[in-house]
Amino acid sequence: MISEKTIEDTVYQLYKKAAIDLNEDVVKSLEDALENEEDELAKLNINNILKNIELAHKNQIPMCQDTGLGVIFVKLGNVEVENLKEGIEKGVRKATKEVPLRPNIVDPITRENSGDNTGVYIPYISIELTDTDYLEITVLPKGFGSENNNKLKMALPAEGKEGIKDFVIESALAAGGKPCPPMVVGVGIGGTSDLAMKLAKEALIEKVGQPNPDDELNQMENEILERINKNGKGPMGLGGKTTALDVKIKKASTHTAGLPIGVCIQCWANRHATSILKDE
Repeated sequence: MISEKTIEDTVYQLYKKAAIDLNEDVVKSLEDALENEEDELAKLNINNILKNIELAHKNQIPMCQDTGLGVIFVKLGNVEVENLKEGIEKGVRKATKEVPLRPNIVDPITRENSGDNTGVYIPYISIELTDTDYLEITVLPKGFGSENNNKLKMALPAEGKEGIKDFVIESALAAGGKPCPPMVVGVGIGGTSDLAMKLAKEALIEKVGQPNPDDELNQMENEILERINKNGKGPMGLGGKTTALDVKIKKASTHTAGLPIGVCIQCWANRHATSILKDE
């Protein structure tokens, strides 16, 4: 059995890692963007981002003052787990106190802060049942400078691929400098309205720069990315070639009468960390 204490410690370590150390795929994409930029202000902005990442690692402090809202993706295989929800919540509370993380979670009406980054339905826990012999936990701290720029469209099926691409591009460019670009754009297509948005957020976990195994989706990702970057908004929205580092698309089957499109914007700090646990 995987104990509650193991889950707590794992979530704590994952949140700490995600908040402090940016994954190598994202760092590499920023370094590549720096080499590709010609605009001096764009270069300065990317250099500052890379310096920020370096200092966060060196000093073991969060890379951004907004340490996010905890989004926890769980893949639950054929294993026994003790108090999964409680273990995750305790891990988030421990991370808040010991990393430390900024307490961000409030009641949506009264705005009263819980003080420990937990609350009603928060951390948000998404569980996928899998035919495996392990439990996989991914922590994605979602900052709201980017989250506030998410978009959902219940498109008509007739809008097709071109309509999808146009909506994603419009959504990304409308965000301007608010999500601290260069951004990563997650896209969910199909399902229901809520599933499309969930897929869009889940897409952010995919490796930046890695081609989509679905050829059609890969082609769409590349075209959307190229069109976003041609606009010239650039790092921090102050001009340059790199408005987005990557576009990631996930899809689900949907109803014959619908075409839900979810767009989830992520800032340059595309933070997440994953661990696999097996029966103890």
